[in-house]
Amino acid sequence: MSNSYGNGDEGRVSRDTMLAQRFVTLADTLVDDFDLLELLDRLVESVVELLDVSAAGLLLIDQRGHLSPVASSSEATRLLELFQLQNQEGPCLDCVHTGSVVTVPALEEMHDRWPLFAPAAEEYGFASVHALPMRLRSETIGSLNLFNAGRPPLGPEEQRIAQALADVATIGILQQRSLHRASMLAEQLQTALNSRILIEQAKGVLAEYGGVDMDAAFHALRQYARNSGVKLSTAAEFLVRRELSPDEFVSLRPDRGTARAPVTASCRA
Repeated sequence: MSNSYGNGDEGRVSRDTMLAQRFVTLADTLVDDFDLLELLDRLVESVVELLDVSAAGLLLIDQRGHLSPVASSSEATRLLELFQLQNQEGPCLDCVHTGSVVTVPALEEMHDRWPLFAPAAEEYGFASVHALPMRLRSETIGSLNLFNAGRPPLGPEEQRIAQALADVATIGILQQRSLHRASMLAEQLQTALNSRILIEQAKGVLAEYGGVDMDAAFHALRQYARNSGVKLSTAAEFLVRRELSPDEFVSLRPDRGTARAPVTASCRA
């Protein structure tokens, strides 16, 4: 597999080091008041960076038993996962329903199995898909979905790494609810989904205000939250409620240089 970490032993050491750091970062979120959305966002971010896939997304089951997209590395990924949900067809849905890995090395060979999903994925520029269950023993709560555009499908080693990262996130979600896991998990996931609505609204505000696409808008929102030490959902809520000016975020666009992210009085409160 071609990646940005070099070749041979040197490349492996570099990636192994970064992988260890990502596991530590994910583990650091496993505290009493951890931010579920931040955990899942870091998961898709880590997979794209470490495994050289084009994009990644996450589907989780809400308290009504419905699947919803809760994290994605790009707008195209989010829209494709919504497409699967709207049409009740695709490898990511099959992964959740069966609790098993679904590997699609070449989409052109899958038109008979997913006649709606396959051409839609190709239209977004993706050539292969790997869907990995977020599962602990018999309980499946979602799937981690990896999309590749014009790159070789993931090999067995890369799939194992992706599954390990998904497993850490799954344990992080479930271990907080050991006493009343079912009801508490549903409540936490529903809160995350409600926060996702705020985040999508905030992305729209930033995209319109700054004249940027949705991916750039989300980058600005996420960077502000991290630089300011506030939760992603909190930053989105302040923006949507006009307690924070869009101008604070637009300065974080990639083409505007170093980010500045002062915390307002509302955020500090």
